[in-house]
Amino acid sequence: MAKLSPSILSADFADLGKDVKIVSEAGAQLIHVDVMDGHFVPNISIGVPVVKSLKKYSDAFLDVHLMITDPDKYADAFIKAGADLVNFHVESNADPKALLEHIRAQGVKTGITIKPQTAAEAVFEYLPLCDLVLVMSVEPGFGGQSFMPDSLPKVAALRAEIDRLGLDCEIEIDGGITLETAPLAIEAGVDILVAGTAVFGAPDVPARVKEFLAL
Repeated sequence: MAKLSPSILSADFADLGKDVKIVSEAGAQLIHVDVMDGHFVPNISIGVPVVKSLKKYSDAFLDVHLMITDPDKYADAFIKAGADLVNFHVESNADPKALLEHIRAQGVKTGITIKPQTAAEAVFEYLPLCDLVLVMSVEPGFGGQSFMPDSLPKVAALRAEIDRLGLDCEIEIDGGITLETAPLAIEAGVDILVAGTAVFGAPDVPARVKEFLAL
């Protein structure tokens, strides 16, 4: 059974605390926080103050995904604000090994992400430093996109390498995850499902969370 990390990108920003509380109480194990800088991806979302506010409002595990060009310049601010896991892109300007080691030294969980056009092998050398590796199954930057099936072989390749090395590293997938596409991701080896529209756009959000957790 996979874990669920609802993406607040699709939540009601006028009542974000309430939406986070709803999905957490329904059983979601993580909350996915998409941070966009308008440079690395063509959109701007939220920053440190929102993470800080959420941490004051809820004890939910904050899975912070930095879709930004220079994550090494901002990781500490997000850690201080209350991020439980800091995840950044291998395609960013940061030195992956140095930043993963720095984040881990702060007592926070680490993650690294690959875009759809990046091979799974691009992060193999960093897996021993990761608590999580995120496979984007859409182009990062916007919610509501369709799932890209060619992300699944990358999940399988990562699963094989993680298992071969005997690592305690989870695989997360983000993009176009619905009740229909989630089973495909789980079969390929995914541990954590990021779902935004499919969760917060449902007529009964708690019921939808439970449907995902039953997969």
